[in-house]
Amino acid sequence: MHKVGIIGTGDISAAYLRAARDLKLFEVAAITDLDTLRASARGEEFGVAVLDLPDLLNRSDLSAIVNLTPPAAHAGVSLDILRAGHHAYSEKPLAVTLEDARTLLAEAQLRGLRLGCAPDTFLGAGLQTVREAIDSGLIGRPVAATAFFMGSGPEAWHPNPAFFYQPGAGPLFDMGPYYLTALVNLLGPVVRVSGSAVRAFSERVAGHESRLGECIAVDTPTHVTAQLEFGAGMVGTFIASFDVPGSELPRIEIYGTSATISVPDPNTFGGPVRIRRLGSRTWEELPITRPYAENSRGIGLADLLSAADRGAPHRASGELAGHVLEIMHRTLESAEVGRPLAVESRPERPAALPPTPEWLEAGQLEGARA
Repeated sequence: MHKVGIIGTGDISAAYLRAARDLKLFEVAAITDLDTLRASARGEEFGVAVLDLPDLLNRSDLSAIVNLTPPAAHAGVSLDILRAGHHAYSEKPLAVTLEDARTLLAEAQLRGLRLGCAPDTFLGAGLQTVREAIDSGLIGRPVAATAFFMGSGPEAWHPNPAFFYQPGAGPLFDMGPYYLTALVNLLGPVVRVSGSAVRAFSERVAGHESRLGECIAVDTPTHVTAQLEFGAGMVGTFIASFDVPGSELPRIEIYGTSATISVPDPNTFGGPVRIRRLGSRTWEELPITRPYAENSRGIGLADLLSAADRGAPHRASGELAGHVLEIMHRTLESAEVGRPLAVESRPERPAALPPTPEWLEAGQLEGARA
């Protein structure tokens, strides 16, 4: 079993450590964090060694290192991982700037190493069941898509919400990777975007007890609309908002010539998956045909490790994450200049996940279906 390290022991680290423990697809051998108390607590919780950063980077028995640092640090830390000779897998986004993302991709290629990035929810049971339905022709020829992340913002409940309202965050960069990665997985890469963006408020007021009443400056758009043109000819609309008190819009819908398919929340791994056929007045729920319906953060890393062993492309790739990052940047740039902009990157559409993923050994499938 491959051994990996983790840099960054915030909330999301628990999901990776839990997946490593429960799914047994890789072993977390060591973790580190600038906050030594937090790292020690996490290490004790999961029975994992806690090291200083240089010691972790220098461990020769690690196949990959997972970068769970704050987004502003993603590029620098991932570059350190690659230069230390390890495959790098990062939480989203791959980097904050397109220049940094390109630097990472070039470094990985130069060194013959793998670069991967979350989200890997598109590999979960729900979205892969949708992928199978589309690829098999169940909805006919895909024509269009809509995707909506509609919320009122995290300041009412999050203990440290200020980051969400700074450049490089907002609803687009915070939640956009889940929705856009799902759309690219289902429909292929985007070739052109047209964006519009506004801010409903110049300040927000924190509601968490630790910061109750604290004013938060809003320095990034909080309601963003993107018109997407896909290389395969489909069109789509994506809206990401922190300015909506309530909404009844779907998460994602794909419209085909024979049916509409309702896609589950792309921030989760499971279903439901529903379809409404042309001429029908009712929705029917499709059976889930792929594994990993529960929270399985880390299956993208498992796929990266397995693909590296087999010499095959991995699915949650740096190229895919870089493409999604470019879509988001071009959306805001388009909003500023008032015209559509081309998206230059052209990643391969990730291969669909088979019913028995390549990284599973005999006897593991039932656990994966949990």
